[in-house]
Amino acid sequence: MTEERILIVEDDPAIALGLVDTLEFEGFEVCHANEGAKALSELGSGGFDCVVLDIMLPDMNGFDVCRKIREKNRAVPILMLSARSQESDKIRGLDAGADDYVTKPFSVGELVARLRALLRRASRSTNPLGEMIAIGDAILDPVQQVLTRGETVQQLSFYEVETLKLLHARVGQPVSREELLKRVWGVEASPNNRTVDNLVVKLRKRIEEKPDAPRHILTVYGMGYKLVP
Repeated sequence: MTEERILIVEDDPAIALGLVDTLEFEGFEVCHANEGAKALSELGSGGFDCVVLDIMLPDMNGFDVCRKIREKNRAVPILMLSARSQESDKIRGLDAGADDYVTKPFSVGELVARLRALLRRASRSTNPLGEMIAIGDAILDPVQQVLTRGETVQQLSFYEVETLKLLHARVGQPVSREELLKRVWGVEASPNNRTVDNLVVKLRKRIEEKPDAPRHILTVYGMGYKLVP
C-alpha cells in the first residue's frame, strides 16, 4: 500500500469525487481543491508527491496554476487534465511546467498508470550523482531540472530532463522513438504517438541557436534522435 500524497485540482464535483475515490482505493492519500488559489494554498502548507491539475478552473486557468507551482516547487510531478485535445494545448501545458498531459475523457486505469509512472520516475535517477551535462553552450543541472544558456535560466519538465539524460548516456548514437517512449514515459509506441517529436521540438528551442537547423539534437531519419554535444 502506497503512502504518497496526491493533490487533485478539479472543479467538476463528479470527476473530482471519482478521482478521489479511485486514488484512495489505490492506496494514495488524497486532498482535493476546486480552485487554483486553494490548490496553491494547499501546496504551500503541506508536502505532496504529485499534483493532478485540471486546466479549466473557475478562478484561474490551469496553465497559470502550473507556472505558479513551478515558481515554488521545481520537483513535484504535475499531471495535467484537459478536455482540449489540440497539440498546441498539450505543448502549452508542458511549457508551463507539467510533466504529463491526459485528455478527457480518460480511462481511470490509464490515469493511475501514468500517475504511478510519474511517482516512480521521480524517485529514481539515471544520473544518480547529478553531474552537469554540457550541450553546446547550454548546461543542464539534472538534479535541479534547470537548463542554463548564457544568461537565460530555464526550468525543465521531468520528461525533458530524462530525455536529455538518456540521449547523453548514448551520446553520438541513435536512440529510437520506441526506446525513448518506453524508458522515459513508460508507454509503448504507436503510429500516431508524436510525444517524443513534440518534446524534441521544445528542447531544440531551448538549446539550439537555430532550432530549425539543429546542431546538437539531430534527427536520425526512420529511427529517432541522437545527441551531439
